[in-house]
Amino acid sequence: MTIPKALNNEKFSKYMESIIVLYLADDEFKTICDDYCTSKMNIEKYTKKSEENTQCKSDYEALSLELEEEIIRFITKIK
Repeated sequence: MTIPKALNNEKFSKYMESIIVLYLADDEFKTICDDYCTSKMNIEKYTKKSEENTQCKSDYEALSLELEEEIIRFITKIK
């Protein structure tokens, strides 16, 4: 099993080794990461749609930022 592409980004680049290990070994971390990836996909989806979806896009952007912080907190707590 490999990690989702959305986790392979600039923000997480220095944590990539830890992300891979935790993603494969820890179900809670995997769920957080999967939720993050889903929110990133939804951001892209709603970006392509009309202005009506601006609130949904904003909600997913906020969720994505929260999950990024939670992923980093999770990793730094382990070390």
